[in-house]
Amino acid sequence: MAKELERKAKEAFFDDDFALAVDFYSEAIKLDPKDAHLFADRAQAHIKLNAFTEAISDANNAILLNPSLSKAYLRKGTACIKLEEYHTAKLALQSGAAFAPDDLRFSKLIQECDRFISEEPNDFVSTISSNGFHLNNTNDGVTKEAEEDSLVSQIKEITINRPKYRHEYYQKPEEVVVTIFAKGISAKDLVADFGEQILSVTIDVPGQDVYRFQPRLFGKIIPNNCKVVVLSTKIEIRLAKAEAINWTSLEYSKDTLPTKISMPIVQSQRPSYPSSKAKTKDWDKLEALVKKEEKEEKLDGDAGLNKLFRDIYQNADEDMRRAMSKSFVESNGTVLSTDWKEVGSKKVEGSPPDGLELKKWEY
Repeated sequence: MAKELERKAKEAFFDDDFALAVDFYSEAIKLDPKDAHLFADRAQAHIKLNAFTEAISDANNAILLNPSLSKAYLRKGTACIKLEEYHTAKLALQSGAAFAPDDLRFSKLIQECDRFISEEPNDFVSTISSNGFHLNNTNDGVTKEAEEDSLVSQIKEITINRPKYRHEYYQKPEEVVVTIFAKGISAKDLVADFGEQILSVTIDVPGQDVYRFQPRLFGKIIPNNCKVVVLSTKIEIRLAKAEAINWTSLEYSKDTLPTKISMPIVQSQRPSYPSSKAKTKDWDKLEALVKKEEKEEKLDGDAGLNKLFRDIYQNADEDMRRAMSKSFVESNGTVLSTDWKEVGSKKVEGSPPDGLELKKWEY
């Protein structure tokens, strides 16, 4: 029965009825889900319908079932090029060319990828481990071991009936955060794949249908900087934006043009805060005014005398200050001289006011 449906699918494809071909291939896959050729051929029909993410999904399944099926790599590479996923496309095409070295289509498409890659500033590509999810940074010199690891990590078989998990997203200037509300999911049951403009999430819980979420993203991302956090009630996926643009939706739309995000300008001067004061004070001017008032202030009694002595000391030279200090200390505060020549060479004797007696304290 599956072979009959496959025959009808091929007839529909040759008649350019690609939607009907997809339907026949889907029915055949239900009956024979282990046939890699069915997935690879349905991928080709998806490409004709411009359903490139679905084509990549089918190519991944075909590669998982038959890692040496060259046409599956060709389908994946072609679909990735259409989505401008040139690094991912080149990796797939290089892997397929190893199984079909005489097929010139691989070398032609690889050259096309190289041309587009040379025009891009970034050269990031994402690969996924079969034990979970991680991100690697790869260049054109991909080793055979890395290619084999990438093959093992491909998405598992997709089924028609899948659990539905609600998802939503919000964004910041530098990233988009996608939340999938899936409770009790273990990290080992999750595979997250990041392309230049593709997010692919697979949740494969034993005993349940496989869940797949694979949108073509609104804008380009940096796969190496993306992160996945598995929580008890949800899965949080942080997509690092390649450009500071506003995503009006999570998924790409050719009818919507991205807009640049206006970053706030940081002011170099101190911020001013609301104040009840009529104006700010000039503290330097205020200090000068206070000093002027102190200088011109008229004091009486001991306060005036102390001020006089302080002014004399402040305006005196070094010899005058030495004379004042020596005479005042040696005379027990009864003599204050400014003549260093007079008091510098002898001890200054005390001279109490009239009617008073000078006494020396005993310690």
